[in-house]
Amino acid sequence: MALSDNFKGALFMTASMAGFGFNDMLVKAATKTLATGEIILIRGTISTFLIFLLAIHMGALRPLKTVLHPMLAFRVLAEVTATFTYIYALGKLPLANAGAILQFLPLAVTLGAAIFLREPVGWRRWGAIVAGFIGVLFIIKPGPDGFSLASLLALACVFAAAARDIATKRLPPGIPTVYVTLVTSLAVTVGSGIFIAPLGGWQTPPLIDVVILALAAVCLMIGYLGLITAMRTGEISFIAPFRYTYLIWALALSFTVFGDRPDIFMILGCVIVVLSGIYTFYRENRRPTGQPAQTLPRAPH
Repeated sequence: MALSDNFKGALFMTASMAGFGFNDMLVKAATKTLATGEIILIRGTISTFLIFLLAIHMGALRPLKTVLHPMLAFRVLAEVTATFTYIYALGKLPLANAGAILQFLPLAVTLGAAIFLREPVGWRRWGAIVAGFIGVLFIIKPGPDGFSLASLLALACVFAAAARDIATKRLPPGIPTVYVTLVTSLAVTVGSGIFIAPLGGWQTPPLIDVVILALAAVCLMIGYLGLITAMRTGEISFIAPFRYTYLIWALALSFTVFGDRPDIFMILGCVIVVLSGIYTFYRENRRPTGQPAQTLPRAPH
C-alpha cells in the first residue's frame, strides 16, 4: 500500500469525522425546538432519499427479500435502537460529552467480538477495554451530581451500535454497503414515524429547522461517503486513529456554538478512551493473522 494512499485515506477519514461532527451539531440545535421522533423523521426522510439516489447511481439496489436475511434484520434493529437513544441523549447532553462517550465504540466492538464471535483477545486488549470503560466513567461521572438518564442512553447507544457492527461482520458479502445503508436509513425513518407519539409527538416545524435538518442530512452523507472511501483507500491500521479527530470537532463546536466548557474529568476521560482505542488498533494490527478483529465502526446519528 503506497504511502500516498494511506495519506488520502487519512484525509477522507478526517473529512468523514468533520461531516459527522457538523451533523451532530445541527441535530443538537434542532433539539431545542423539535422532539426526538420528529427530528429523526425529517432528517431520515431526506437522508433516505439521498442514499436511494446514490444506490441507483451505484447499481446497489437488491430484491426486497434481501431484507429478510437474519443478520441484516438484526443489524437494522440495532441501528434503530442506537439512533433513537443517541438523538435523545444528544438533546440532553453537551455535544462534546455525547460524542466522547461514543468513542468507546471500537472497544465495545472488540469486547463483543471476543464474547459473541469467539475472536481471540489477549490480556493487553482486555486491559485497554477496561481502561476505556474507566475513561467513559470519567466522562459521565456516575453519581447524584453527574449521572443522568441521557448519559445512560448514550452508553446504551454504544452497545447497540457495537451489536450493529458485529452483525455487519456476518452479512453476506454480496449485499452492497450502500444497500445496507439504504435499508437501515429507511427502517430508522419508518420507525420514527410509527413511534412518533412516545418520541415527543409532531408539531409543524419552523422552516429554519427543516433547513437545519436538511443540512444535517447532507453532512451525514458526507460522513458516510468519507468513511467508505477511507476504508477502500488506506490501510485500516494507519487510518483508524484518525477517527478520533471527531473529538476535535465535537469539542470545538460544543464550545463555539453552545458555549459548553469541558471540565477536567471530561478531558481526562477523553484522553483515556482515545489512547485505549489507539492501543487496541495497534495490538490488532500485530495479530499473527494480520486480520483486524474489528471494522471502523461509526456510531449512529
